[in-house]
Amino acid sequence: MTEYDLPSAARHPYTWGNLDTPGHLPEAAAGAMAALGAVPPPASVAVADARVPDSTLPVEAADELAKALGAEHVTSAHDARVEHTRGFSTPDLLKLRAGDASDAPDAVVFPGSHEDVLAVLEICTRHRVAVVPFAGGTSVVGGLAPVRAGFAGVIALDLRRLDRLVSVDEVSRTAVLQAGLRAVDAERLLAEHGLTLGHFPQSFEMASIGGFAAARSAGQASAGYGRFDDMVVGLTVATPRGTVTLGTAPKSAAGPDLRQLVLGSEGAFGVITSVTVRVRPVPAVRVFEAWNFPSFTEGVAALRALAQDGPLPTVLRLSDEMETAVNLSDPSAALAAPGSGGCQVITGYEGGEAAVAATRAAVTERFLALGARSQGTEAGEKWRTGRFRGPYLRDPLLDAGALVETLETVTFWSNLEQLKTAVTEAISGSLAEQGTPGLVMCHISHVYETGASLYFTVVAKQLDDPLAQWAKAKEAANAAIRACGAAISHHHGVGTDHRETLALELGPIAVDMLRAVKASVDPAGVLNPGILIG
Repeated sequence: MTEYDLPSAARHPYTWGNLDTPGHLPEAAAGAMAALGAVPPPASVAVADARVPDSTLPVEAADELAKALGAEHVTSAHDARVEHTRGFSTPDLLKLRAGDASDAPDAVVFPGSHEDVLAVLEICTRHRVAVVPFAGGTSVVGGLAPVRAGFAGVIALDLRRLDRLVSVDEVSRTAVLQAGLRAVDAERLLAEHGLTLGHFPQSFEMASIGGFAAARSAGQASAGYGRFDDMVVGLTVATPRGTVTLGTAPKSAAGPDLRQLVLGSEGAFGVITSVTVRVRPVPAVRVFEAWNFPSFTEGVAALRALAQDGPLPTVLRLSDEMETAVNLSDPSAALAAPGSGGCQVITGYEGGEAAVAATRAAVTERFLALGARSQGTEAGEKWRTGRFRGPYLRDPLLDAGALVETLETVTFWSNLEQLKTAVTEAISGSLAEQGTPGLVMCHISHVYETGASLYFTVVAKQLDDPLAQWAKAKEAANAAIRACGAAISHHHGVGTDHRETLALELGPIAVDMLRAVKASVDPAGVLNPGILIG
């Protein structure tokens, strides 16, 4: 049993995580929803009753796929198609809850090897069938709903059978993991060797290794372990033109690092079938504690001090006044007096006993000098043990009539507070214009010497058309992010939601560079069309 050993959970298209441990709305949160005027919507349409379009997959393509993989690994069954429809953004869930599975793939295929993936891509290229790589299915940016126009059909390429820890190099401290391996299972397998990946995003219970690589995931312990793209030293990629193998050494000066080109490509340049990653020994000691700063500005200054001059904990995150109030007190009271409780910082330390003690002591000295008040390890442990439960609250919030969604961005320290203010005002203003004021909360979850990420959570009363309601708020947020010169995403990716803003961020020449890569490895354009770039 490891620190992060969790039961494997089958993916349900409407519900997050382990179905044996569903989320429940606390009484205080229910009161806040009543204060916002939220009204429970109609009950969700059952999976069996979801509306899926007739399959357009050519019979010849279906037959060839069945021959290549085995008929038992190809299905056009109704429920399988629904279960592979879109991802886990709130708009995705709202559509499915209403019975709209119009983006369902025409079939789902389950390759069992890299060679199987190559065979699928060859068949789909010849028959002009779009291919959507699918593992954990946790995209929250429209990354699993490709453009259908011009294609004979769409298949979901479910990688769940590629679920092995292939090898461990204990001398180099690397491991080869297949792309369909879920994060929970990767930790179990690595723990048998006394190792850990150290990658624990909030999607940990559902996400996969391939998804981490394809979307440049960032885990909650990124201050100590780095982002997932920092961990990857090699990849094996299947493309319609054949296999690409990258990573013959940790670093190289032999031209541009093509590993970084594949990382974050979201299935548009190829299907990642395995990655070679840096691993570390399972830490002997883990200590988490909480601190409180009087204001977000003072908390930002403290985080910047640690990020730039050290010492740096394994986990370092700062909640703003609103998020602190909602998390630590009655959410309905937070509506009336946000900011009265200051801002909470979580610090986490992992490693050997002496190293943890030394780092913790040094951080304590710096924080006290910067005006922080310790809240002790009990509050820190509460965060640690509940850190994967946050996504479970969305289901009961939607059931209560709330609109709840997240978005994130990243910028340099000198621009951070301006960006936070601009995005908060953009979202709040959009909701107010629509007659439904709500809560806009924010935290810093990932820090660097030069800057940090901002992660926003939005809760409001659902209107009659919650899809249009959120679309307006998200458009305003995207515009604010672009106006501030920040990145449109830090770790959620691009998908379709951020595609146009990414084009503005990169500029036409850089977008043409990406299109040239796409045309080279995928001449027929069958790989996740419309995702990442238009």
